[in-house]
Amino acid sequence: QVQLVESGGGLVQAGGSLRLSCAASGRTFSTYAMGWFRQAPGKEREFVATINYNGASIYYADSVKGRFTISRDNAENTVYLQKNSLKPEDTAVYYCAGKPGAGNIDARRYDTWGQGTQVTVSS
Repeated sequence: QVQLVESGGGLVQAGGSLRLSCAASGRTFSTYAMGWFRQAPGKEREFVATINYNGASIYYADSVKGRFTISRDNAENTVYLQKNSLKPEDTAVYYCAGKPGAGNIDARRYDTWGQGTQVTVSS
């Protein structure tokens, strides 16, 4: 079983950058697809990005394409989300999630979740 802990959130001005990290424990991390999701107040959790077990397959939500980059380091059991050109609408709690098999944009397909990290972008 994989356990996930996010870090790297905070307050940043519009146009700035942040890098989120998600540290995983457990022997099966390198076999898991990983995803980042976010949830703004009063809104449903939405897909941000996903990466397959070896980083060869990556997919982004249209809203973050070209600004965010997902990556992983299986030797460090960590997945990252580099966020550039941040906008106020990127403000949300960001969650990383893991699942066996292929990545997916549907949060219901993921069986392991971190506790979330708050990202606030000021205008």
